[in-house]
Amino acid sequence: MTVRTRFAPSPTGDLHIGGARTALFCWLYARRNGGSFVLRIEDTDRERSTQASVATILEGLSWLGLDWDEGPIYQSERFDRYREEIRRLLAQGDAYYCYCSRERLEALREAQRARGEKPRYDGRCRSGVGRSERGDAPPVVRFRNPLSREVVVEDAIKGRIAFANAELDDFVIARADGTPTYNFTVVVDDIDLEISHVIRGDDHVNNTPRQINVLRALGGTEPVYAHVPMILAADGRRMSKREGAQGVEAFRDLGYLPDAIVNYLARLGWSHGDQEVFSRDELIGLFDIADVNRAAAVFDFEKLTWLNQHYIQRADAASLRGPLRRELERLALDPAEGPDLATVIEVQRDRARTLVDMAAKSEFAFRDPGAYDEGAAKKHLRPVALEPLLAVRERLAALEAWEAEPLHAAVAETAEALDLKLGRLAQPLRVALTGTAMSPSIEKTLLLAGRARSLARIDAACDHVRRRAALS
Repeated sequence: MTVRTRFAPSPTGDLHIGGARTALFCWLYARRNGGSFVLRIEDTDRERSTQASVATILEGLSWLGLDWDEGPIYQSERFDRYREEIRRLLAQGDAYYCYCSRERLEALREAQRARGEKPRYDGRCRSGVGRSERGDAPPVVRFRNPLSREVVVEDAIKGRIAFANAELDDFVIARADGTPTYNFTVVVDDIDLEISHVIRGDDHVNNTPRQINVLRALGGTEPVYAHVPMILAADGRRMSKREGAQGVEAFRDLGYLPDAIVNYLARLGWSHGDQEVFSRDELIGLFDIADVNRAAAVFDFEKLTWLNQHYIQRADAASLRGPLRRELERLALDPAEGPDLATVIEVQRDRARTLVDMAAKSEFAFRDPGAYDEGAAKKHLRPVALEPLLAVRERLAALEAWEAEPLHAAVAETAEALDLKLGRLAQPLRVALTGTAMSPSIEKTLLLAGRARSLARIDAACDHVRRRAALS
C-alpha cells in the first residue's frame, strides 16, 4: 500500500501547536514510508475562513520545515465535485431531502433533552413526509445512515472502537444554500486523493463512524484511522494561550527555533526509549504512528526551553544570523551598528535560552545603556573604582588588536599591577560597559562592545564616579 497522509486545517485562525503536532506526525509517517504528504485547506465555512489564516498556516508549516508533496488543495474550489457526489447519493437512495423547519428541529431537540435523551434527528423525512413544512424554502440534504449493526474502527493509536449505527442520526450533508458540510466533504476528498492514513486529533473520533458510512456508500476504500490524543496543560486542563495553546508564529516570536519545536512536538506523546534529542533524519527513521501514546500529552514549557537552548548551542551560526537579526530589529537595534552577528552568536549561545533572550543580553553591543542599574552602580561604581578604571582604560587604548586574548591580558595585567583580585576590576568595568553586573566574561564583553564604545563608556563611568564622590 502506498502511504498517503493529509493535513487538513480549517483556515479560521492560527496554526496552533496541537495542529502543528498533527501535521508533524502526518509528515513523519509519510516520509518514513516513502509516501506523500498532502496539504488540504478545509475552507468551506465561508463566513469564518480567511485568506490571512491560510497565509499564517502555510507560513507556519514552512517555518517548521514540514514541506508538502501535493497541495494546497482548497475545498472551496471543489464544490462542483461535492454536488456531483451528493446527486449520486440521492440517486442511490443513500441521501434524501429534508424539509423540516428550524422551528420543528429546535422543538424536537428541546423535547429530547427534557426526556434525558441525546438530541438527534428523528428521521421524519426519510420516507418523504414533511415536504410541506418548509413551504418554498429549499430543503437540506441528509445522509441516510444505516439503522442497524455497528461501525468498527481499528484505530492505529486507540485500538478497536465500536459505534452502534442506531446511535447515529441522519446528519446534513448539504445545507439549504447548497454548501456541503464537513463530514461529507472530507470523505469525498479522502477518496479522490487516495488517502491511506487519516491521522488527526481525537476530537474527531465521533465523526469517524459517520464518515465511514458515507465512504462505504460512495464505494471508497477505508483508510487507516489514527486519532492523536490532545495536549493538556501541566494541571491536566485544556491549555490556555499562556500555557502553549497559541499559534506557531507565537513560538517563533518568543525566540524558539523550528528544530527545537519539531523535536519537542515529536516527543509529545511519542517516544523511543529515553532519548530526548532527535535529528529530523532520526525522527523519520524511527517514527511510527502505532507508537504514539494513547494518553493525553502534557505540554512542558521548561522542557521545550531546555531543548531550544540545546539547539542554540549546537546550531550553525549562519542559520541563526537571520533570526537573531530579526530579534535585534524588534528591539529597535541596528545590527549594522555593532559586532558581526556570528561573533554575538558564538559569545552568547551558551548563555541564551531563546533568541529573544540572546538579543536582549546583547543589547549593550549595539546601543549604549540608558542608565546604570541602581544596585550595580551603587555597589561597583564607587570612588575606589576610579583608579582601576582609568588604569585599565589606558592599557585597553594601547592595544593593537581588539581580540579576546589581548583584552583578557590587559584586564588581568591591570588587576595584577594594582594588586587587585580580577573581580574587583572586572565588575566595575562590566557595569561601565553594560549598565549591569551581568554579562559574558569581561574580555567577551569588551569584544562585543568594541573599542570605541568600550573606551567611551569607561570615560562615562569615571565621570559618574567623580560626580558621586563630589556629592558624598
